[in-house]
Amino acid sequence: MNKIILTLAAVMTMSFAACAQNKGDSNMQTENKPLVVYFSATGTTDKVARTIADVTGGTLYEIVPQQAYTSDDLDWNDRQSRSSVEMNNPQARPALKDTKLNVAAHDVIFIGYPIWWDQVPRIINTFIESHDLKGKTLVPFATSGGSGITGSVSALRKAYPDLKWLDGKLLNRVSRNAVQNWVGDVMKPQ
Repeated sequence: MNKIILTLAAVMTMSFAACAQNKGDSNMQTENKPLVVYFSATGTTDKVARTIADVTGGTLYEIVPQQAYTSDDLDWNDRQSRSSVEMNNPQARPALKDTKLNVAAHDVIFIGYPIWWDQVPRIINTFIESHDLKGKTLVPFATSGGSGITGSVSALRKAYPDLKWLDGKLLNRVSRNAVQNWVGDVMKPQ
């Protein structure tokens, strides 16, 4: 009788250990969800970023400038506006409100922004230079009133040649289904 009880106890112990092992494995898989970082001056890019995070189950992180942009700052017709001055200076790096972000836990990072002067806003450069993105797959996405994404992605590749950039996508007024299809293509194992 004691032998049967000991055998049952051993089997139960191994079963619990196997369950714990399996649970640990599934946690490892869910921890490596994509990171969706974005800068949004007017809320347009914010909506797209939230959709991407929702579709992927990823972690959402807003890039917030230390000094918020006002509508006067964003007046691209005014050569003295803050955004115009920043975009005319390739070395401009607007300060971030928060730089404490653990990118190490993510292999894929979606980076979203509005297109300014056919480029990424300089605050995106600040974000990139504030974090170690080597070895990550970077997926740009953008919104724009009239420009495409190609010029901004080319500039990112030129400025940061050691980083792995995908082509990215312009996501103006796209449906959740369209975002889901695009993300599905991006996240396919290579």
